Amino acid sequence: MKPIIELKDVWKIYNLDQVKVNALQGLNLKVKPKEFLAIMGKSGSGKSTAMGLIGCLDLPTKGEVYLDQQNIAKLSESDLAQIRGRKIGFIFQTFNLIPSLSALENVTLPMVFQGKNKEQRLKIAKDLLCKVGLEDRYNHHPGKLSGGERQRVAIARSLVNDPEVILADEPTGNLDTKTGIQIMNLIQKLHKNGKTIILVTHDLNIAKRAQRIATLSDGVIIKEQGVRI
Repeated sequence: MKPIIELKDVWKIYNLDQVKVNALQGLNLKVKPKEFLAIMGKSGSGKSTAMGLIGCLDLPTKGEVYLDQQNIAKLSESDLAQIRGRKIGFIFQTFNLIPSLSALENVTLPMVFQGKNKEQRLKIAKDLLCKVGLEDRYNHHPGKLSGGERQRVAIARSLVNDPEVILADEPTGNLDTKTGIQIMNLIQKLHKNGKTIILVTHDLNIAKRAQRIATLSDGVIIKEQGVRI
């Protein structure tokens, strides 16, 4: 089976105050379709940089990044944005909801950029909010929602364009333990329904929910382990 995501000898070098910082140093990684991968590592290990490249949010300094066998390393920002919108859904630790918009409006927003009409957007958004248990929160703004509810809105938003890949960056980091378990149960359900999941976490208990754990240090993978089949 061909990987849905592949990083080949990927480097990411930042110039900070005339000092070169090697965030990634020849990273190699393959992710199979419908796999659940957890990426772990200490602060500064390169895991967030790797997620940015996998998610088409950034380009490597050198090396190749493939998404569905397409090398995205040489694409323009407009092309990257289109790929992000179609193929990748994002779940962030800080939720990244727009405070002035309702839950329903936050979820519909990504569909505007994919050309869906208003009727389609509302139907899809309402269906997804129902699926994450927020059918009675359509018109609530983020400030009126709990942390767990905001993360469920973010999960619904990540699914609106039916992406193949879900990238979850510390999705339970701002949540209490009980709510974090509920969110991880939702993410596991997405995986069981056929989504490829890539999860960044510092919590081993969270990482053990995945099928495979890749541990990064100094911009390279130092250990890989299968968790469950």
